[in-house]
Order: sequence, then C-alpha cells, then structure tokens
Amino acid sequence: MSNNNNPTYKDLEVVPNEYNKRDYIIKVSIPEFNCVCPRTSLPDFGCINIEYTPNKHIVELKSLKLYIVKFRNLGIFHEHVTNKILEDFERACNPKTVSVFGDFHPRGGIKTQVVCEND
Repeated sequence: MSNNNNPTYKDLEVVPNEYNKRDYIIKVSIPEFNCVCPRTSLPDFGCINIEYTPNKHIVELKSLKLYIVKFRNLGIFHEHVTNKILEDFERACNPKTVSVFGDFHPRGGIKTQVVCEND
C-alpha cells in the first residue's frame, strides 16, 4: 500500500486469478463514492461501476475500498477521476478488458456521467 494520501495503483492489491483459462466478467459497484470539486471545494457524490475481464490477477476488494476512500478529500474533476481509476486498475491487474462508469449526482442542475474503456 502507498503511504501518501493520494490514491495510486499501488494501493490496489491483486491476487492470482485461479480461473485465468476462462473469460468471465467481474462487475463492482461503489455507490457511495465521493471526492471534492476542485473549483468549489464542495463534496461531489456518485456511483463508480467497474467492469472487467481479468487476466492473471484480480483486484482484492478490501484494497479497492481503501483506494476509493482516498478520493474523499481529493479535489478532482469527474472526468479525471473516472480516467484515473481506469488507469490505476489497468496498471494494478492488467485485465483483458476494463471499463469504468462514473455516474455522478447532479450539481447545480447538471448531471455528469463518464465512461472510460481500455483500448
């Protein structure tokens, strides 16, 4: 685990995928995600959904929870946080496919949804 307060891919612990000969999909939903708006310093809330086809490793869920909690005090735009989660997930476990869907609560009458996928 990383020692600083900002989330990094090193915070995501991986374990061996015992079924790596089979393609299957893991769907993780984080309905209580929050971060801070970098412009207003007010809290932003939303749901982060991660869907991936694992390769040789899977992400251990407790480490994912602790990684996500680090965003609570971080000033970051919705677009940036969704892309960062995708990139950190890729670096941590090198999945065959991964997508991250950020569904953020309305703020000032505007609702934001961001979808990122690996290439």
